[in-house]
Amino acid sequence: MAVILNLIGGVALLLWGIRMVRTAVTRGFGADLRRAIASMSRQSVTAFAAGIGTTTLLQSSTATSLLVASFSTRGAITSSVALAILLGADVGTTLVVQIFSHRVEWLSPLLIAIGVVRFLTSDRSPPRNLGRAAIGLGLVLLSLQLISSAAQPLASSDGLKVVLSQLGHEPLLTILLVAGMTVLLHSSVAVVLLLAALSSAGTITLEHAIVMVLGANLGGAFLPVIATYPMPNAARIAPIANAGVRVVGVVIFALFAAPATALLLKMGLGPALAIAQFHTIFNLAIALLALPFVRQIVSLTSRVYKDPLPDATQTYQSNLEEQAFDSPAVAIACATREALRVGDVIKAMLQGTITALRENDVARRKAVEALDDEVDRLYEAIKLYLARLTREELDSEESERIIEILSFTTNLEHVGDIIDKNIMDLAAKKARLKITFSDAGMSEIEALHANVLANMELALNVFISGDLPLARRLLAQKTEIRDKERASAERHFARVGSGQAQSIDSSSIHIDILRDLKRINSHLAAVAYSILERAGELADTRLRPSVTASDMSANRDAATSADQSAFGEDKSDQGHIR
Repeated sequence: MAVILNLIGGVALLLWGIRMVRTAVTRGFGADLRRAIASMSRQSVTAFAAGIGTTTLLQSSTATSLLVASFSTRGAITSSVALAILLGADVGTTLVVQIFSHRVEWLSPLLIAIGVVRFLTSDRSPPRNLGRAAIGLGLVLLSLQLISSAAQPLASSDGLKVVLSQLGHEPLLTILLVAGMTVLLHSSVAVVLLLAALSSAGTITLEHAIVMVLGANLGGAFLPVIATYPMPNAARIAPIANAGVRVVGVVIFALFAAPATALLLKMGLGPALAIAQFHTIFNLAIALLALPFVRQIVSLTSRVYKDPLPDATQTYQSNLEEQAFDSPAVAIACATREALRVGDVIKAMLQGTITALRENDVARRKAVEALDDEVDRLYEAIKLYLARLTREELDSEESERIIEILSFTTNLEHVGDIIDKNIMDLAAKKARLKITFSDAGMSEIEALHANVLANMELALNVFISGDLPLARRLLAQKTEIRDKERASAERHFARVGSGQAQSIDSSSIHIDILRDLKRINSHLAAVAYSILERAGELADTRLRPSVTASDMSANRDAATSADQSAFGEDKSDQGHIR
């Protein structure tokens, strides 16, 4: 029992070490890896090289496949180029195995020590992730030592010998069992390293190990297929094509397992190195044979694999990529793009309001109300996505950006509600009661609406750029809109006082629309607060440093007078620029 527990613990440590390296690389350098893949994905050969390099760093062909799937989904690369990258990723896993198959166990304590010191003595993300990667590499080497030590007593087990001898007569069953184990452990690298350790301990023969390596490669081929299952057809074609190529390769190499074993034994290699060499030869041979025909393979796969008909209601592909969670910077960028999508929908709603008001357009009003449902759906998805992201390890800048995205999208959602539940209700009331605005009144509403729409564009630019002068300009526009709303209301009441019938009939609707447009602008201007606050340019209060009793009395009288009018100060104003 102790032997089995030690073996299980060694395998668990191996998986954890590989995961630490992958997590460290994706968090620290995920954006750079994406840019490298994008720049090298011009043709099959460079794409193949990109796959090798990326997988060597990530130590996972599945992680590389998910990166490639995100490019394929957005149409950034073709399926044939994606297949070339995956073929390179398969070769990249063999380089990882080659490195760990050499006797470098002495590096384990050194890597762990360096990694811990690096991780604990730095507050910046890149050095900490380098430390995490070093710890992960050290744990992988340590786990291989534990597995070898735990497996040595199994070499003399009569029961295990009987099981292995039976499996030796059933190579297909062996391949399928190891493929299933690979899918279960979610790492072909870990399984091949485990087989190398067991073979070095004498637990399994080299010929059995070679057949099992074929099973590990088969299981590794289907991991990307499973991982990309929920994705669109464009993301799935390359993993399915790669799996098909590897199935053919496994069948062919399984027929020559015995001659391959004899050849490796003649080379005088140790069991671990022999397994690593076979693993490399297998993947390199498949890549070299398939690489010139990637377009034909993808074309055949596209004809065989038919994606289900898409739901007609799902016309928009979300930017919230599930595979981006390993790299918070990339996930935040995904959420930022989705927040801009919310901004685009709000902009469309705002543009539609003026037509609905001017022309009593029922169809336009219904369209605007439907867009608010889209805003609610996008907003909910962003909230849940960012909530999941906060469970990851984040630095202070990443945490602040998440708060900014949530604040911005919350304000946009409030804008959507104002348009849907207030302005569209006012438009419906205007149409139902057959109310018309005076020419001057309509012109004033259109002018204020145009200013708010321009500020909508400015707010989106401030959100994406974080530019300080733009933020100052946006907040200054808040005061300008407030003054314009007040002046428009005063002119409206002047027309009411002069007895203009249209102004009298439309008075309540007119004033409410002006107030709602001002409220919308206030929500849009809120994106500037965090930028100005970080720069120290936002005052804490709008009160004067000292106020006398007579001043307070005068101010109360003025406030009471203002409240009695319909164009009072917007109480949502929370700060002024210094």
